[in-house]
Amino acid sequence: MPTRQRIALGLLVMLPLAATADRLHWGDGVVFVTAILAIIPLAIWLSTATEELSIRLGPSIGALLNALFGNATELIIALVALKAGLVDIVKASITGTVMANLLLALGLSMLAGGIGRSEQRFQPVVARVNGSAMTLALLAILIPSLRGMVVGEGGGLDPVAAESFSVFVAWVLLLVYGLTLLFSLGTHRSLYEVAEVDLREEIDAGAGGEHAGSGPPLLPWIAVLLAATLGLAYASELFVGVVEPVTEAVGLSAMFTGVVLLPLLGGAAEYLTAVSMARKDKMDLAVSVALGSTLLVGLLVVPVLLLVAPLLGHPLDLTFNVYEVVAVATAVLVSNLVSLDGRSDWLEGVLLLAAYTILAAGFYFQDSPVP
Repeated sequence: MPTRQRIALGLLVMLPLAATADRLHWGDGVVFVTAILAIIPLAIWLSTATEELSIRLGPSIGALLNALFGNATELIIALVALKAGLVDIVKASITGTVMANLLLALGLSMLAGGIGRSEQRFQPVVARVNGSAMTLALLAILIPSLRGMVVGEGGGLDPVAAESFSVFVAWVLLLVYGLTLLFSLGTHRSLYEVAEVDLREEIDAGAGGEHAGSGPPLLPWIAVLLAATLGLAYASELFVGVVEPVTEAVGLSAMFTGVVLLPLLGGAAEYLTAVSMARKDKMDLAVSVALGSTLLVGLLVVPVLLLVAPLLGHPLDLTFNVYEVVAVATAVLVSNLVSLDGRSDWLEGVLLLAAYTILAAGFYFQDSPVP
């Protein structure tokens, strides 16, 4: 069993500990910390089960499963928060997830992989294809906000119109998502073969060199997938239940919590995978994880949240403030510029991390009173 899985297995004890802390009223701070420590290993097991099933079910079904469950952790946490009425935090987490995937995950990967190497190479065509669809999705998400800015303050869309516009955008994005699946799994599957081979080799190595498909049967990994999903839903309920009082007690705004804390929690497993692959000089897979995850957020997670939100009693729309729009645009622009040449080094990783740090700090200070 790989070291990452051993650590994740050991941390599973945090789930019953978090439940005990909640039932025995040990305090919001204890529940907050133990819930976070429970979500991380559950996210790792969910990611591992998805990867294992993706290889063992064959290329087409496996790739589809990975596409559907690749961002399950972020979606579960967001749905639970939305159910609890934390609409502002959920909206901020959309911005934060894009920033974290494109700047933090990609930056850490390029930094870790570039140490000790002059440069690393990956297929630029994958970055170009993912980057194009990702840019379209994120621009579509930002258009309702731009409409209000162009008209001017007080002259933007009213709440009902903004919600209707956002739902329309959601259906368009889901259509585009279906077409990207057709592109990657059907008409242009050869473009993604390098990353798939890297993933297959990594899982085989973790299984002790066994050939893909000859390892454990499917049933145990299906059970792991279901158990991790249920565990994540429960741990997320505990986390969301105390996130507001705990963050307010330490002076963090809802905006900063959504932009920084939730994406780091939901994407921890993906970031570990990307950095690990980069360190092993498998940058095709590392880049695919970072860009592909952002693509899933824009084309699947956000539309699902928009369509499900009214059913949960808390409608959601795609109106963001100016700084959020600038942050997302900056993340997309910088990541595209860095990845399109098919080469990376540690300095490019540092630049991406610096951009993330500055943008995150901006969210922290933007709620500070103006002198």
